[in-house]
Amino acid sequence: MGANLIEVKGLTKCFDTVVANDHVDFGVKAGEIHALLGENGSGKSTLISMLSGVYTPDEGTIFIQGKEVRFNSAKDAISAGIGTIYQHLKLVEAMRAKDNIVLGQEKKLFKSYKKILCKAEEIKAKYDIDVDLDKYVYHMTVGERQNLEIIKVMNRGAKILILDEPTTVFTTQEAKKLFRVMTKMKEQDCAVIFITHKLDEVMAIADRITILRGGKTITTINRADVGNPKELTELMMGEPLDLSINREKCKFKETLLEVKNLVVKSKDGIKKINHVNFHIKKGEVLGVAGIAGCGQKELCEALAGIRKVDGGEIMLDGNNISGRNAKYRDSKGPGINFIPEDRLGMGLVGSMDMIDNLLLRDYKKTKGLFVNRKALVSKAKNMIGEFEIKTPGIHFPIRYLSGGNIQKILLGRELSLNPGLLIMAYPVRGLDVKTAYAIYDIIARVKEKGTAVLFIGEDLDILMQISDRIMVLNNGEVTGILEAEKATREEIGLMMVGNVKGGDEYAHAIS
Repeated sequence: MGANLIEVKGLTKCFDTVVANDHVDFGVKAGEIHALLGENGSGKSTLISMLSGVYTPDEGTIFIQGKEVRFNSAKDAISAGIGTIYQHLKLVEAMRAKDNIVLGQEKKLFKSYKKILCKAEEIKAKYDIDVDLDKYVYHMTVGERQNLEIIKVMNRGAKILILDEPTTVFTTQEAKKLFRVMTKMKEQDCAVIFITHKLDEVMAIADRITILRGGKTITTINRADVGNPKELTELMMGEPLDLSINREKCKFKETLLEVKNLVVKSKDGIKKINHVNFHIKKGEVLGVAGIAGCGQKELCEALAGIRKVDGGEIMLDGNNISGRNAKYRDSKGPGINFIPEDRLGMGLVGSMDMIDNLLLRDYKKTKGLFVNRKALVSKAKNMIGEFEIKTPGIHFPIRYLSGGNIQKILLGRELSLNPGLLIMAYPVRGLDVKTAYAIYDIIARVKEKGTAVLFIGEDLDILMQISDRIMVLNNGEVTGILEAEKATREEIGLMMVGNVKGGDEYAHAIS
């Protein structure tokens, strides 16, 4: 590794009275993968926004190859060689990959479409990036889209690559492919800034690590000097963290939801959910385990009323709601509320503030022609206090907040509607440890009140700790329903790949 390719000194940014970055010092060398860590709201997103030209610093200096630079726009940062790939990818899905690469490029007399694509092919070969440039984006996996974003910014001359939570929704295989690309970039003397909450990935790929806390730089350390991920967690939080989950046994006996022979098909007629049977009691947490594509997404959307049911029954509090839409399910009986894995897009509108995002769900209750926004102001302020949401204010666009704070807003909004059943799809994905455990505590609280929770998770250890029972899906079918207290990782793992069927609750579920 050589000298610092990019360096910031004393970088400060305030939003009204909130100090997001407080005299941050940070540097990344050429040929280095540098992890940037911190809990949600620690200032990572703001720092990246300043490096990307989205925000202008109030104080401090940015240097590239020792030369001071000032960015007045994202275009300035790109021209200086900084390419940022955000957690929420910025691609036009209805266009082919190669059209996305060309889109937004400066129109110069001798810079032809053909030359741009020729350079893209060279980048693919140089960094061993696997993506079909003739493929439409909407047909691509998340990993392919990420690769396309990398080609897009490298095509524009990026030597400094910022990856914001790149593996949040990746499979293990996709993550390994990305790490190979990052290693190739390192070998070509690029600087890679890697932002993640997955500390095992940091230990596997990073050269150095910088910790932010409360908007300040706490330390920069060599990864080789870190004994285990727990040390990083304590540096991020500033104190030892109690990583225990309070799981009380379900005290309710009544069945809230019963699913009988549920069938859900894709547009081309393939069964994504194949005669699935299960039930959930009031105040019960039913965990759902399965590999990617096992039918979890289709199950959630069918229960929430946003996907057509092709067979079977969904009984909510004794009423058959199979053919009913989401609006009906909200208005009748105990109600079903859905926390989707796509927070911005399917869950919330990033360009709107807290008030307008609350309004999206509350306006249906309005009587008369006018909406009572004052009540929503009060609700938003209460949510900030109850869920410890870090935001400059209730009128601040939520897309500029950290992933954890966005998730808390989504969770707070849905819980404020007092659902009978809360469906949560990967609710802690991309969140720091402290925020994740805060959400686990919220689940324990709503469970006490009698709210049932369908919890889709990928961490089997957490799933076993937070659930009363665990249902395992494989290829759209239930391969077992287990008592969480008695379940083992090995047993769940075998059921996930369809090698065994069983479990204490399985016979009851299919009867």
